[in-house]
Amino acid sequence: MPRRPAGLLTAALLTLSLTWASGAAVAPANADDPAPGVTDLVKDIDQVLNASNLTVARAGVVIKNAATGEQLYAQDPGKVFIPASNTKLLTSAAAVDTLGLDYRFTTSVLNSGRRLGSTLAGDLYLKGTGDPTMLAADYDGLAAKVAESGVKLVTGKLIADDTWFDDARLGTDWAWDDESYYYAAQISALTASPDTDYDAGSVIVSVSPGDAPGAPAKVTTTPETDYLQIENHATTGSETDVLVERVHATNKVVITGTVAGKYDEWVAVWDPTAYAASLFRKALAKHGVRVLGPTGRGAAPEAAKSVTEHQSMPLGQLLVPFLKLSNNMHAEILTKAMGRKVSGKGTWDAGLAVTRAFANKNGMKNLRLRDGSGLSRLDGFTPGELTAYLITMKSKPWFQTWYDALPIAGNADRMTGGTLRSRMAGTPAANNVHAKTGSLTSATSLSGYVTSADGEPLVFSIMTNGYLTGNPKTSVEDAIAVRLAKFSRNAPADVTAPQLRTASPQTGEDTGLECSWLKPVQC
Repeated sequence: MPRRPAGLLTAALLTLSLTWASGAAVAPANADDPAPGVTDLVKDIDQVLNASNLTVARAGVVIKNAATGEQLYAQDPGKVFIPASNTKLLTSAAAVDTLGLDYRFTTSVLNSGRRLGSTLAGDLYLKGTGDPTMLAADYDGLAAKVAESGVKLVTGKLIADDTWFDDARLGTDWAWDDESYYYAAQISALTASPDTDYDAGSVIVSVSPGDAPGAPAKVTTTPETDYLQIENHATTGSETDVLVERVHATNKVVITGTVAGKYDEWVAVWDPTAYAASLFRKALAKHGVRVLGPTGRGAAPEAAKSVTEHQSMPLGQLLVPFLKLSNNMHAEILTKAMGRKVSGKGTWDAGLAVTRAFANKNGMKNLRLRDGSGLSRLDGFTPGELTAYLITMKSKPWFQTWYDALPIAGNADRMTGGTLRSRMAGTPAANNVHAKTGSLTSATSLSGYVTSADGEPLVFSIMTNGYLTGNPKTSVEDAIAVRLAKFSRNAPADVTAPQLRTASPQTGEDTGLECSWLKPVQC
């Protein structure tokens, strides 16, 4: 049965033809005589959702005018769906509202002893607040500053202070078999990333061919570290079919198979606190600072004196890799950071309470949050309330920065297009749709903003759960988003089927995970 737009069942509603920056209204629509463009939109979306692979699935689709709230289309607007990474729409906005665009994470080096010339009589502390952007080079920079301060010998221990957050490392309901993958890495107030995607708590393990066929493969890590214990059984072959696995509850990495060309795997470490401390200790030694005692962990005394510190980029800048690449670790770290700021507890419970309160205040009453990233299959909310929420976001003083950080359809630049960089290219949706993707096995979502052919600002949410075949990313999500970009109230759209990118195993689109999570393959 056709899903009639709510605005056509009530009194006449004002409709707009405007850009995101404009607020000018157009003539009101006649509720008893729907514009041909709206009628055609309903018909076309009904047809998209009539696909055979959705027969056994659930699809929720809501489209609204972003200025008036007029509902143009709705299917199951009030039903709860697994949102996957659409959860980040809540976490990211709550974090900006709570922490501010200028918020920075601080990593400090402190001491609790007496300084006697070049000797520090006491312990040296490395204290973190969750900075996901800390690289090995940043720990090296901290060590260099310790050396520049004149310290050459520490008589006590190197103590890692990760007490800014609690010691719950993995999110509730996360799948056990994701535990060694970087997109489900452990969360700690002290961590490190291997590259400028800032995949906190992971190391890149690179496997390359040896000197001759059958020879052992060569293995390196980024950054260089002995924190992982590599067990290499891989050999040089005519094709690359290699498996890199970290053994549960250890940092032993077993490599098997054959390799014909360089292969990279992002591996989540066990205990990122100890990993970060190992990077810092190695850097201290490199800069001539000797620590006599072992590495331990604990809280720095309140009276501890600062030696040096490193500050991250501001949150407004971090939003780009966070949202463009759908970075799970950023979501969880920011969740705990919100909890720490609001209630003094760096826990998931405290942080999720902040996000939940923010969502409730901005139009979302029916929701369940178990984590900040959407990895949990028990996260749930409705497409109808999410579109209302997206409308309220437009009134926030920080909206433009947040909106710009969302993936942008069809823009090939990785840090602009993000997880939509290869989708809807060459269509009216390209460089138009700003939206958050979301993918888990049998769950996919796309929600955000698009401007119609008449310049009318629209918000939309598309959530599909329970499909068994035919990932709906292109056949449903992209098809609807492109149709909205072509939408005109007073004229039928050219609905010739656009040439949308077809998913393939190489792109990762059919695996049930965000394409950006399947490195080294990119979206």
